[in-house]
Amino acid sequence: MEFKGKLESFEFNHWSFHVPVPDDISKKIIDDFNRRVLVKVNGEGPWHMALMKSKDYWYILINQEIRKAQRLETGDLISISLEKDNSEYGHELPEEFQVLLDQDEEGADFFKSLTPGKQRSLVYIVTKVKSPESRMKKSLAIMHHLRLSKGKLDFKQLNEMIKYYNNM
Repeated sequence: MEFKGKLESFEFNHWSFHVPVPDDISKKIIDDFNRRVLVKVNGEGPWHMALMKSKDYWYILINQEIRKAQRLETGDLISISLEKDNSEYGHELPEEFQVLLDQDEEGADFFKSLTPGKQRSLVYIVTKVKSPESRMKKSLAIMHHLRLSKGKLDFKQLNEMIKYYNNM
């Protein structure tokens, strides 16, 4: 589904840059449990995002990376393409992380017991790095943390574990 929307900014929040999504499009994409979408901005992407709800309308956030790459300013008219994101974690699961999930039954059980949002956050931590070696180190750190904490995710401790693995 495609539409043109204007880049707007909320005045009250640091995640302020967004594009309102017409109600008719939002209603076609959202189901009871999934507001995740693949978004193309001016033909670039896709990016994994979620439809968000303000008091008056649905919208998608446009982060700094996208704004910089496309030189977008508040008020700019943008071409948006939305497609339902049917991926399991809201991001593509990196091969390095999948291998560990397949090999580490206990770690995989802890991972699967997390909420979908926490699972998505962990997958994103691995996905955002480009180097296969770095993805593997982050994956190992996550699985180690989940086993040590018995599945109780503590991002401060996880970040320490990631630093440890990065320095190995």
